[in-house]
Amino acid sequence: MLRVLIKGGHVIDPKTNTDGISDILIEDGMITEVDNISDDLEILNGDVINAEGKLVLPGLVDAHCHLRDPGFEYKEDIESGTRSAAAGGFTSVACMPNTNPVADNESVIKYIINKAKQDGVVNVYPIGAISKGQKGEELSEIGELKFAGAVAISDDGKPLKRSSLMKRALEYSSMFDITVISHCEDMDIVDEGVMNEGYWSTIMGLRGIPSAAEEIMVARDLILAEYTKVPIHIAHVSTELSVELIRHAKKRGVKVTCETCPHYFVLTDEACTGFNTYAKVNPPLRTERDVKAVIEGLKDGTIDVIATDHAPHHIDEKNVEFNLAANGIVGFETALPLAITYLVKPGHLTMNQLVEKMCVNPSKILGLNKGTLEVGRSADITILDVEEEFVVDVNKFKSKAKNSPFDGFKLKGSIYYTIVNGNVVVREKVLL
Repeated sequence: MLRVLIKGGHVIDPKTNTDGISDILIEDGMITEVDNISDDLEILNGDVINAEGKLVLPGLVDAHCHLRDPGFEYKEDIESGTRSAAAGGFTSVACMPNTNPVADNESVIKYIINKAKQDGVVNVYPIGAISKGQKGEELSEIGELKFAGAVAISDDGKPLKRSSLMKRALEYSSMFDITVISHCEDMDIVDEGVMNEGYWSTIMGLRGIPSAAEEIMVARDLILAEYTKVPIHIAHVSTELSVELIRHAKKRGVKVTCETCPHYFVLTDEACTGFNTYAKVNPPLRTERDVKAVIEGLKDGTIDVIATDHAPHHIDEKNVEFNLAANGIVGFETALPLAITYLVKPGHLTMNQLVEKMCVNPSKILGLNKGTLEVGRSADITILDVEEEFVVDVNKFKSKAKNSPFDGFKLKGSIYYTIVNGNVVVREKVLL
């Protein structure tokens, strides 16, 4: 029997109300005991991890990332993407369907699942497309996607323009108990904009994207969710009014959950100055007022999840004029340290609340049996030193891509161990 004993760490798991020094015993990939385990316990052919002075958390669960496989492996593939995820403390990731071919059918979903079993180092859960080819014209075979292994459906990056199609998607999703994730963007209002419309877009002479482009679609989808009485999950919330609309909808009893990403509570559109394409993302970085509203939404529970929206691109797709550059930031390896540095350390969130938003809630929304250290669950565990400071160096990223605006940032929270299904894949900060 393969055994791993994690000794003396500060274990945090909101789901089991655990917050204190404890030991964790793993046997054959499963958590079998969480307690003060005797030192004289025999760990035959086993592994003892000294976690004194460190936090022991459920493995992080990312509800929104891009692994680019199949079709765009020059940006990222399942092997490099999951290695990057493991380096960042993630043990489970849900990948968006904007691949080539689009993940709108059983074959592509099964390809991703099988490739992940072969090459991946963390658990990979594919998200299927709402519409065929992400064209927004005809619904995908939602039941086929669900039975093939998709954990949600989304046309991420290509918002559903037709309200009637979104309404039908919600209705069909309820039949198959699968989550609808909405990318809220009114493309008519975007009108070829490339960054947030405001002071900095004016100074730089760039076409702006009004915050209303997001907010109008958030309002539409909240109305449809209330009308159909079907749950909806709003992706990457970035504006003050979006947060307020969702807060109001929750008070009305609408079955809505939502996520934001670290760049929306850390950066503003000022990061785009100098035509910095590494700060070009969709939805765009917003204003200081929006950042404060996102943090407030995280504090009061309006925003349920912190996702990465890990969006790797080849350097040639970023090293061009701002107007032509691809949207996206790589996020796996900085997400947890950014959240600790900018949310936990200033007192906006406790570590328990952060674990809820990066482990418990994403797992619940996607229907995964993850995000907790309960006895009998798969041993997906992250061990970190929450006080250790480091400087972000994109050249050390395990991702193929280096497109991050956080290069050179001083952050707290070094990942020491990542354990996936009982297998140690990061040991003493080294990816195995």
